Amino acid sequence: MISSETLTLFPKIPICSRARFPTNPISCSFNSPNRTQNRLHFIHGEKRLSDLSTWGIGGPCKLFVQVFDQYQLLTAIRYCNEQSMRYVVVGKGSNCLFDDLGFDGCVILNCIVFLEKIESGLYRAGSGYPVNRLGFQTASEGFTGLEFAGGIPGTVGGAVYMNAGANGQETSEAVECVELITTKGEYQTLEKENLSFGYRSSPFQGMNDLAAITAVTFRLDVSQSSRKNQQEYLERRKLTQPVGERSAGSVFRNPRGTEFSAAQLIDKVGLKGCKVGGAMISNKHANFFVNFENATSRDMLVLIGLAKEAVFQKFGVELRAEILYIHPHYR
Repeated sequence: MISSETLTLFPKIPICSRARFPTNPISCSFNSPNRTQNRLHFIHGEKRLSDLSTWGIGGPCKLFVQVFDQYQLLTAIRYCNEQSMRYVVVGKGSNCLFDDLGFDGCVILNCIVFLEKIESGLYRAGSGYPVNRLGFQTASEGFTGLEFAGGIPGTVGGAVYMNAGANGQETSEAVECVELITTKGEYQTLEKENLSFGYRSSPFQGMNDLAAITAVTFRLDVSQSSRKNQQEYLERRKLTQPVGERSAGSVFRNPRGTEFSAAQLIDKVGLKGCKVGGAMISNKHANFFVNFENATSRDMLVLIGLAKEAVFQKFGVELRAEILYIHPHYR
């Protein structure tokens, strides 16, 4: 028998009634090179986080704002700091599980979307730029290094933060430098030689003073087969993954020290197709958990915990989540 304690994937959050927040919009601005463009419109309590997640799960946030450049992002961060308000910066929400109770703070939607071709094979992209679009464009122009990204429904910033990868490629291999803003409002540019990446990990995950990545420069090599390779990757993805269904991509990192992937381990314990409420482990790929019928965050957390516990009990392997659980008091 699996207890509710063993099913818990993340720290327990007090259960309370559905959050309700005031609905009065506010705005603010600060002196910058583009003062007029940096005026922000904050929305109180009306934005549901299910709209920002590929899982389609999540309650309302206390405050919501969109930012379109690094100056607006800095304005939003300064405002949150002045109000002693927790905040989180999100992009496509493709690796996030938002709680049904929402987020008791400010959700900053990263819309820093630009792409510059500095020279042949050298691209600088805003952190909110869709990484799949970047993957398609660079492969079409005859460069290798980001072919895998054509199948990743996230942003450039998220791909770097998680060191996303597939088909033998990883984001970090193509990174030249990363621009960011700290929690103190300072701009920094970190060169590749000063960055230590690992499997589905980056130095940014442990950077306590990181507010957000703002831009990334990639250096890619010329390839005659980049577009062909990418098409093969995408065809394989259609055959092996639940494309078109509400998922967050791979839920678990592939474990070290075993010949089996996370998907294979979950399949071997017989959990393909397993359902909890409106959440289900995909029949097509056991490391993809889908919202097939109005799943709640609780449904998904219990299902994730069930898979973790079953794999550990049978194989002694502890699966590590690749997704971020953003609960009301997340910081």
